[in-house]
Amino acid sequence: MEEIQAPLSQIVKQLFDVEMPVELTVAPEGTGADYASNIAMRLAKLAHKAPMAIAEEIKSELERENNAIEITVAAPGFLNFSLGDGFFVGQIEQYASGKIISPDEYNSKTVVAEFSDPNPFKVLHVGHFYTSVVGDSISRLLELAGAKVIRANFGGDVGLHVGKTIWALLQKYYSPDDITIEKIGQCYVEGTQAYEDDEVAKDEITRLNKAVYALADLGQERSFERLELEMLAEDFGFSTAEMAQIAELYWRGRELSYQYFADFYAQIGLKFDKYYPESTVARRGLTEVREHTGTTYEESDGAVVYRGEKVGLHTRVFINREGVPTYEAKDVGLIFTKWADWHFDESVVITGNEQSDYMKVVLASVNEYAPELVERTRHLTHGMVKLPGNVKMSSRKGNFLKAVDVLGMIREALQAERGSTDEKIVLAAIKYAFLKYRMGGDIVFDSKESVSVSGNSGVYLLYSAVRARKILQKATPEVLNKKIVQSEKSEIEQYYTRKLNKKIVQYTEIIRGAVQEKAPYKVCNFLYELAQEFSRFYEHVPVAGSAREAERKVIVQAYLNVMIHGLGLLGIEVPEEM
Repeated sequence: MEEIQAPLSQIVKQLFDVEMPVELTVAPEGTGADYASNIAMRLAKLAHKAPMAIAEEIKSELERENNAIEITVAAPGFLNFSLGDGFFVGQIEQYASGKIISPDEYNSKTVVAEFSDPNPFKVLHVGHFYTSVVGDSISRLLELAGAKVIRANFGGDVGLHVGKTIWALLQKYYSPDDITIEKIGQCYVEGTQAYEDDEVAKDEITRLNKAVYALADLGQERSFERLELEMLAEDFGFSTAEMAQIAELYWRGRELSYQYFADFYAQIGLKFDKYYPESTVARRGLTEVREHTGTTYEESDGAVVYRGEKVGLHTRVFINREGVPTYEAKDVGLIFTKWADWHFDESVVITGNEQSDYMKVVLASVNEYAPELVERTRHLTHGMVKLPGNVKMSSRKGNFLKAVDVLGMIREALQAERGSTDEKIVLAAIKYAFLKYRMGGDIVFDSKESVSVSGNSGVYLLYSAVRARKILQKATPEVLNKKIVQSEKSEIEQYYTRKLNKKIVQYTEIIRGAVQEKAPYKVCNFLYELAQEFSRFYEHVPVAGSAREAERKVIVQAYLNVMIHGLGLLGIEVPEEM
C-alpha cells in the first residue's frame, strides 16, 4: 500500500539514514490490523537497537505525520497498521469506476517473450499447450506494466527430427499431397525407432538431415530448380528425382506444420508476432561460433565446443563433426537475430526445466563476447505436465497427450458436469489449471478437478464473476451511480463488507508483485481468495432490495471489475451467462 509504504520509507531514511525497501504483508487474523511490516526487525542489526524500540520510534514519527492510520507495535517488533473505513470506501469507488492502477516497471520498454517453441514435423502436445498459456499470461502482465511485448516462437524446422520424419514418409511413399499432420506425427515416431534400432536407417537419416539443412539454406524457390537439385543430389548421394521428392516433402511438411500451429494458437486466443524457424538463424549462429573459435569456443575431434567447466558448467558441442550447427549454435544465432530485429530491453525465454543447464552453457559462451545481450536475457523454466497417477509421456515413443486432446478432455468433462461445452469455459478451465501453479515444479492436470464449480478452478471463478454480473443487472443506473454512504450496519454485515473491501484493494499490490516476479500464479491465488471472500459476503450481506443496495452494488461492481481484469491477465474471458 503506497499510502503506508511511501511515508514509512521516508521515516526510515530520516531516522536511520538508510534506504531500504519497505514490504507490507496482510496482517494475520486476530491482530485487528490490516497490514504489517517487519522493517524494525530488519533494521535492528544495522541500527544496533532492539526491534521493539525501533518500531516505537517509527510509530511515533508516523503518527505525527498521519493520524488517519492506527498504528500498533507487536512483539518481536512488528508494526501493525489499521485503516479506517473511509480509506476503503475511496479505494472501492475507484475500482468500481474502472480505475485500476497498473504497475509501470516496464514503461516504454521492449520485451521479446519467446515461448511455446514447437518443432515442425512434430505434433503439439500438452507441454506446448502449457508453455503457450504461461508465456501469454506473462506477456499480458508485462504489457500491463507498460511494455511493448513481441511474442516470439522458435521452432526446429531443421534438425535430426526432420530427417527421421522424412525418412519414414519416404518409406511409406507418401507424396506431398498425401501427407497430413497425423501422418507426420506417426512418421516421426517410426523414424525415431528406426534411428535407434537400425544402423542402415540411422546412416540414411543422417544423410537426409544434412540434405534438409542444405535445402533450407537455399530457400524454397531455389531448391526446386533443377541445377540446384542436381548439385544437392550429387553432394548427398541421392538421385535428382529423389532429391526433388525430399524437397517437396520438406517444404510441404513445413507449411502444414506452421499452419497447424497457427490454427491451434487461434483456438486458444494466442497469436505470435514473429516466428523464428531454426533454419533462419542457423547461419548467424555458425558465423558467431566460427568467429569466436579459438577464443570462446575451441575445436575438438572435428567438432567445435564450449568448455563450460571453466565457469562451473559442462562442455557442449556447438558445431558437429559434419559441420552442422547444433541446437546450441542455433540458439546463439537466435539471440543475435532477435537483437538485430528488436533491440530489446529484455528477452524472456520460457522453456522446460530440462533446458536449464543447456541454456546456462549457451548464455555463458555468449557472455564472453556479447555480455550486454546476456544481461538483458532472462531464462524462465517450468516443470512437466503430468496426468493423475504420474503417467509418463514421451513424444519420441508416441505415448503423449496431444494439445487438441486436452481441449477434448475438458469438453467431455464439462459436458458431464454442466451439460455444456462453451469454449470460453473450456479455455478458462484449462488455462487456470495450468497457471495456478508456481512455475518450476511439475503440475498434475486433472480434467475433473479443472471443471469443478466448488474448488480452486477457472470454472469456479467464472461462476463467481457471472453471479456478480447478475446482481448488477438487477440494479437501475441511478443506483449504480450513487456514492457509497457510510451508514450503520450490523456487526456481521460490517465484518464481511470490510473483509471483501480489504481484499479488493490488495489487487494493485498483487499485480505489481506478479509483474516483478513474472508469476501468473500470484494472480490466480489472489482471484481464488477474492472469489471466496465474495461468496462469504454474498451469503451474509443482503444486496439486491436491501436498504443499502446502492453502496453494496458499488462494492459488487468493484469486485467484478477486478475479476474481469485479473482473469484477462490469465487470458480468460468472462462469459455473459453460465
